[in-house]
Parts: sequence; C-alpha cells; structure tokens
Amino acid sequence: MQSNFKTSKQQAADPHATAIAVLGWLADDPDMFGRFLALTGVAPGQVRGAVNDPGFLAGIMDFLMNHEPTAMAFCAASGISPETVTAAWQHFASPGLDSGEY
Repeated sequence: MQSNFKTSKQQAADPHATAIAVLGWLADDPDMFGRFLALTGVAPGQVRGAVNDPGFLAGIMDFLMNHEPTAMAFCAASGISPETVTAAWQHFASPGLDSGEY
C-alpha cells in the first residue's frame, strides 16, 4: 500500500507519538484497520476515546509487531525506523519474566 503518511523524527522518538502514528497508518488502510479492530475486539466508535489509554496503545504496538511485514510496511510508509518502533513497543509492553521488574 502506498501512503503519504509521514511523521517527524522528533515525534517518532516519543513512544506515544509512534503508537498514534501507527494508528493513523492503520486507519488509512480499511482492510488493515478492519483486521486490527476484529483481532482486538475494539469497536470503531471506541478508538477515539482510547487513544490515551496505555493498554490500547500497547495493543496497537502488539498488533504491528506481531507481523513483521506489517511492521516493515509501516516503517517504510512513515519514515520511522524499526528501532524506534521497537522502542515504542517495549515502552508499552509489560515487563518480561527475565526483566527483573517483578
């Protein structure tokens, strides 16, 4: 999918801005957005109210990162590096068992 969706490097460094950029990119593709909604169980009317919910943002990042071709397509369309996307995903993810955060 060809998209005109780009974000600034400053925005991309912020995990919240990265997750919102992913949401904007998903919403630009009806098939991809429909898949996201179906897999998460989120209703279209709930999206606007959920954009500041860390759990929702974690779900967006999980959706993206669980399919490498989708993640790479987002990076190519947005100009955000895979490293930045991974950092945003890790920011919203729960700590792993080996993280020492328990």
